[in-house]
Order: sequence, then C-alpha cells, then structure tokens
Amino acid sequence: MGVTIYDVAKEANVSMATVSRVINGNTNVKPATRQKVLTAIDELGFRPNAVARGLASRKTTSVGVIIPDISNLFFAELARGIEDIASMYKYHIILSSSDQQKTKELDLLDNMLEKQVDGVIFMGSSVTSDHIEAFNQANVPVILAATVDDTEQLPSVNIDYYEAMKDAVTYLSEQMDQEAVGFVTSPLNAKINDMKRQGYVDAIKASGLAFNEDYIYPGDDSYQSGLDAANYFLKQQHPPKAIITSSDEMALGVIHGAQDHGVSVPNELSVIGFDNTRLANMVRPTLTSVLQPMYDIGAVSMRLLTKLLRGEEIEQEQVVLPHRIVERDSTNA
Repeated sequence: MGVTIYDVAKEANVSMATVSRVINGNTNVKPATRQKVLTAIDELGFRPNAVARGLASRKTTSVGVIIPDISNLFFAELARGIEDIASMYKYHIILSSSDQQKTKELDLLDNMLEKQVDGVIFMGSSVTSDHIEAFNQANVPVILAATVDDTEQLPSVNIDYYEAMKDAVTYLSEQMDQEAVGFVTSPLNAKINDMKRQGYVDAIKASGLAFNEDYIYPGDDSYQSGLDAANYFLKQQHPPKAIITSSDEMALGVIHGAQDHGVSVPNELSVIGFDNTRLANMVRPTLTSVLQPMYDIGAVSMRLLTKLLRGEEIEQEQVVLPHRIVERDSTNA
C-alpha cells in the first residue's frame, strides 16, 4: 500500500489537516511546520492524489486535451504549444486521440470529466449539436483549437481559413496566364474544409479562371491521397498547372506523384501545401505552404483557458491568428 497523508502527518508529528494545508499551498502554516511536512513528504516519497485534492479544493490543475490524430504533425505541434503554456501556469495535460470519431470524442470528454479536469481543449472534425450539449453540461470551460463552431457559443482559436485559401490561389494566379489550379480537399474538419473550398472557388472566379468541379479532388490528409491526386489530375486531358492541398503531407504526395509522371516541379507544375509543418523543408523541391501557426494556436488556446479558470478579463473569445504564405521552391515566384 502506498504512502498516505496519515503517514506524512505521523512522520512530521502534525495533524493531517496541517499536511493538507501544506499540500494545497495554504499560507496559514508556520514556516518551520511547513518545512517539517515537506521534509516528511520528501523522505517518504509521498505523492498527493490530484483527484482527492480536487474533491476538497474543486481544482486538480489538470486539463483535458482531445485531438483527432496523435500521429499527425499538425496536432503534435498544437499539443506542444498547449503543453508549454500549461507548464508555465502549473497545469498538467491529459492528452487523448479520438481517431476522428464522434462517439469516441464524446466518450473521451466524459472520461476526462470523471478525472475532475479543470477544463478541456477540444480539436475535432466537426462541432455538432451533440458536442455543444455535452460541452454545456460539462460545467468546466471548453476551448476549441483549430476547430470551428458555426454558433460561436464556445471560445476558439483559429486562422481565417477562407482568406488563407484565397491568398494561396491568388498567389498562384499571379504567376500563371489563365491556367487551371487544382485543389485537394481534406475531410479532417468539415467546417474548415468548407471554408477552404469556398475560398478556393471565390478566388478562382475573382482571378478570371474558369471554375471546374473536375479540378477538386477529395483527399484524406494522407501522403497516399496526394499521390492519388497527382495521378488523377495529370491524367486529365488538360491537367492543372498548379495544385493546392489542404495539408503538407498531401502536398508531398502530389510532388512525388508528379515526379513519377516525369513532370517537373515547379517548372511544369506548382504545388502549395497548407500548415507549414516541418515536412515542407524535408521534400525536394522544398514546399511552398500556407503558414497556420500551429504552436501559437495551441499556446493561445491554453492561455485563454487559464484566463477563464482564473477569472481574468477576456477581451475576445473568438481569436483569429494571422496566416501567411511561406515561399519555397515548389512554386515559381
């Protein structure tokens, strides 16, 4: 059986209430007594139970983080931003991957609430009415990170995905003379994908290029779907001269797929990715990509959560961070 608060109290020759006050940071303890308790804790190797402490203080200093895919570089970078700010404010995170399944997302939320988390940061493929109901019943703050809620009922941190995609198309259209631009979509977040798609369509039309549904390919964020997209586009009678993807991983697939067809990037085909992950510098030619500040989205989400937990003033609950295009060698500047 592990060391208990009773054992610490006995070793330090104080009451269990005194040990509890020391553990919970109560200042109403004499310095000498506090030191005796801390020494006993250290010598006995006592580890306070966060949940038990939470029952008394109503705080466990833990935050639940739900992400769609723990192996995805985008979400890994987001999680790093969350972790760094959480550590700064003395919170620890409980990280779980939902595999983009709604039922699992809701189950993970229930599990985290059972662990008495103080708040939740949620990243998911969509925010449904079931999600909203569950979040409202959670009785802890919930922040959406890189996830859009049409109702804007929940605090969130994102970029303007519509404008980001418009900027990518406009950037390409300025380099080409009435040439077609292909677009590889992503199913990861339905609302964000809709915003990107609309940005693509509106920018194509604004640039004077003919819109054609045949130049939109449904990807799945994987490298393989990028290869498949390249094969699809390059076998058309009039292949596009540029392709934009919803993720860097798919863009790598497009570049390698083009090379498999003997098509030179960027001399015969320009390629732009999205998110500006470290993959952009690992491919040759290096990848031009729309910078979505993943680390900053995670960090700002966690900071927003700490403000809610601490009762600090919040100027804006719907935070939109800046984006930009990072030019590299996969496009002709």
